[in-house]
Amino acid sequence: MHSTLEQVFGYPQFRPGQEAAVSAVLAGRSAAAIFPTGSGKSLCYQLPALLLPHLTLVVSPLLALMQDQLAFLHRHGIAAASIDSVQRRDEASEVMARARSGELKILMISVERLKNERFRNFLQQVPISLLVVDEAHCISEWGHNFRPDYLKLPDYQRQFDIPQVLLLTATATPKVIADMQAKFAIAPDDVVTTGFYRPNLNLLVEPVRGADKRRRLVQWLGERAGQPSIVYVTLQRTAEQIAEHLSQHGIEAQAYHAGLPHEQREAIQRRFMGGQCNCIVATIAFGMGIDKSDIRNVAHFDLPKSIENYSQEIGRAGRDGLPSDCLVLANRDSLNVLENFIYGDTPELAGIRCVLDELKAAAADGQWEFLLGPLADKSNIRQLPLKTLLVQLELRRLIAPRYAYFAEYRFKFLIEPQALLEHFEGERQAFVSAIIQTSSRARTWATVDFDGMYQLYHAERNRVVKALDYFQEKGWVELESKQMTEVYNVLEAGFDVQALSAELHDYFTRHERGEIARIHAMLELFATDHCLGYRLAQYFGDESAPQRCGHCSVCHGHVARLPEPPPLPVLVDRDFNALCGDFINRHEQHTGSAPSAERVTRFLCGISVPLFTKLKARTIPGYAQLEDYPYAEVRHWVQAAL
Repeated sequence: MHSTLEQVFGYPQFRPGQEAAVSAVLAGRSAAAIFPTGSGKSLCYQLPALLLPHLTLVVSPLLALMQDQLAFLHRHGIAAASIDSVQRRDEASEVMARARSGELKILMISVERLKNERFRNFLQQVPISLLVVDEAHCISEWGHNFRPDYLKLPDYQRQFDIPQVLLLTATATPKVIADMQAKFAIAPDDVVTTGFYRPNLNLLVEPVRGADKRRRLVQWLGERAGQPSIVYVTLQRTAEQIAEHLSQHGIEAQAYHAGLPHEQREAIQRRFMGGQCNCIVATIAFGMGIDKSDIRNVAHFDLPKSIENYSQEIGRAGRDGLPSDCLVLANRDSLNVLENFIYGDTPELAGIRCVLDELKAAAADGQWEFLLGPLADKSNIRQLPLKTLLVQLELRRLIAPRYAYFAEYRFKFLIEPQALLEHFEGERQAFVSAIIQTSSRARTWATVDFDGMYQLYHAERNRVVKALDYFQEKGWVELESKQMTEVYNVLEAGFDVQALSAELHDYFTRHERGEIARIHAMLELFATDHCLGYRLAQYFGDESAPQRCGHCSVCHGHVARLPEPPPLPVLVDRDFNALCGDFINRHEQHTGSAPSAERVTRFLCGISVPLFTKLKARTIPGYAQLEDYPYAEVRHWVQAAL
């Protein structure tokens, strides 16, 4: 273990916590490493991967994270690869071939990849020593970044017979740690935490009115000219506006957000890493996995989404251990924007009922098949909360996932069909001939007919998909797949739709209240009269931090009293029909019914749901006209007006 650390990674010794986590894994036990951002969590799987006999499978939520870690591994001569959504199919096939042959030590994927039938077939053929879950707090419904697909990871571990797991995260409260530990049966002694206090970070909270924030940001960054800095904002358009404003005032800055093309984001990141651009204005899309050790300043122009997000984002500063400044320009102006993100993820009661009606209708067949996109459109539930709803139905043992498959496969011959047939003989040649015969061929592409194959040849879909994969691997065809179809077994059909809809709606409403409370906990942290470093460490269950750090704004004697947002005109004076009349008319024309109060509120607050795309809601006068008002206040006004 120690010689690998020195010879491969070039480190003379482990950093705090690393040795305990690595030793647990090498002793054959599951473990969790909960270290602050930038304190070397990745090494806890990278080093064991070289010493374990089989493949290490890493599940990571973000492409940028994977790519940064792969670059690091390649620099150290470690055979690692990823399978991700931006790859061509032939690239993914090549990665799988390397894993099958035993050449690869580390394979990185997103959790969604585990629903893909081709990938699951592949995993059944490859022995795996270790499952690594990066950003493991995503598995907890109490976590700040819950991802429903993560809940299935313990099942996948059993299914693919993976003997042990390593969980990695920087932001887990005691409640989340207990949840993660229970889900993967990790012994308490193998949960390694190193504390959350970072002595080199100067945590500064300044109460600033919305109108003064730009001026203050320019002044603050101007005093730190040329130092690598990140400015965090909530919205993509704010990133563009603030980057332009800084550039006009002599601070060269670039905007970075998920709305930019992939290549442009890559180029911006490269320039920042290489020191050609020293200031990035970003939404939270930026910084995951950024391994730049000399970021001196992190400014929050808008409020972060939660204490966990704040902790993660300031954690990108000062990884070299040198003093670094983290400033929050704090007021309550953008509070409604943050809250609106949360309200938009709570499905309407009618939407939940629609999904349960679909499930009930499928119950007679014992199997429920659907495409996620159309079901989201039909139920008017965004895709992420819809996935959460499906996981809740799984946890209640009403449905069990069987598999997901692409509804459509098509292929293009790269050699003549006859030449393809000549590679086989006997029964196999007859089977390949049947695929060619039953596939409906347009000018270039042939679409596979799975039903036809079953009728003509009694060939199961799985065998056909494996054959097509093999043809592609050999370079005989080019393969494409479309429309991911989810297939579930219906385990229990006797449920009461109305009662269960109400129960699930209550679950989502409780979650919504919890997320709103999380935002207010963050405001309380920023307005505290105790040391900021101590309060932050305490939130994450770290009692070992000093009670006074001596270098945060509170220790400097500046307790933040957050200014209230400027007063808004009272809603009672607004003309309801002028704001909502066009929307209500268009809604009735398209759906045959009047919109609910919830739907009108979402329209006025500018919260997008699938139906609004169909209605082209953004083009209707009144859309987002009340986005500056608290959602609950708008809803109350709408309910009274309807």
